[in-house]
Amino acid sequence: MSTTTSTTTSTTGPALAAEGLPDVTGVLGGGRMGSGIAHALLLAGTRVLVAESSAERADLARAAVEKAVRASAERGADLDVDAVLARLEVGIGPGSLRPAGLVVEAVPEDPALKADVLAGLDAALGPGAVLASNTSSLSIGELSTVLSADRPFLGLHFFNPVPASTLVEVVVGPGTPPGLVDRARGWVEQMGKTAVVVRDSPGFASSRLGVALGLEAVRMVAEGVASPEDIDAAMTLGYKHPVGPLRLTDIVGLDVRLGIAEHLERTLGPRFAPPELLREKVSRGELGRKSGQGFYTW
Repeated sequence: MSTTTSTTTSTTGPALAAEGLPDVTGVLGGGRMGSGIAHALLLAGTRVLVAESSAERADLARAAVEKAVRASAERGADLDVDAVLARLEVGIGPGSLRPAGLVVEAVPEDPALKADVLAGLDAALGPGAVLASNTSSLSIGELSTVLSADRPFLGLHFFNPVPASTLVEVVVGPGTPPGLVDRARGWVEQMGKTAVVVRDSPGFASSRLGVALGLEAVRMVAEGVASPEDIDAAMTLGYKHPVGPLRLTDIVGLDVRLGIAEHLERTLGPRFAPPELLREKVSRGELGRKSGQGFYTW
C-alpha cells in the first residue's frame, strides 16, 4: 500500500471527546516504538495518523504497523484487519497530524531532537490538541519549555514491545493541566493497558528501577560473577521476572540503556554510572536485538 499524506487543513483545531480517546489520534515517529503506539491506538478504535520525516521512512512505518495489526489477528484478536488498517494514514511532517486531538511524540531519546520535534508539533497542531512525549527518562517540565503556554502536555511512556506490554507510565509535569491525568488514565485503559501515574522526576519509576537492575547485572558479567544466561535465570526463576535484566537490555537496546544511564548519572549521581563493559559493547556496535548481538546473539 502506498504512503499517503493527509491534506486536511482545518483551522479551528480538533474537538476532543468528552470521554475516551479523540476520534483522531497521531504519532510522530514510526520506528519500533511509534509503530507500536500506532498499533495500540488503532486497536482502541481511533483513526490514526502517523508522521515521518521522508517518504521512505513513512513506507517503513506503514509496513511496521500493518505487520503488527496482522500479527494481533493471527494471535487471536477479534478484529477486521482491513477495517482497522483503513483507519491508518501515514504522512510526512508534523503538518499531516493537524486533525489529531492527541499526538504522541515517539522519536529517539535525544533531548535536542525531542525539543525540536515538540516545538514543530506545537506550531502545527490546532488549539486544544494534547501533546504527549513517549520519553523513558527525560524531564517533562524541561521538554515543555519549547511549547506555548496553553498547550496541554504530559508524558505517556509506553513499553517495548508496545503490542505485548500492558503498562503505560503517565508522567505529570509541572504544567500538566488539572484533569488531563484522569483523561490519560482513561485513554490508556481504552488501549487495553494499565496506567501508573508518576511525578516528573529523572527516570520516572520504571526506567529508574529497571536501569538500576540492568546496570548491576552488567557489572556482574564484567566481574565474572556468572554468565548472562545464569544471571537472567536467577531473576526469572527466583524472582518471577518475565525476562531477565540482560536479555531485556538487549531488547531495549544497549545504546538506549546507555543513554538513559548517562542521563540518570547526571541527574541522580554516580550510582547510575554506566559500567565500562556497556560502553565498550555500544562502541563496537553490539546494540542487542536490533544489531543481532548484545549480551546474546539474536
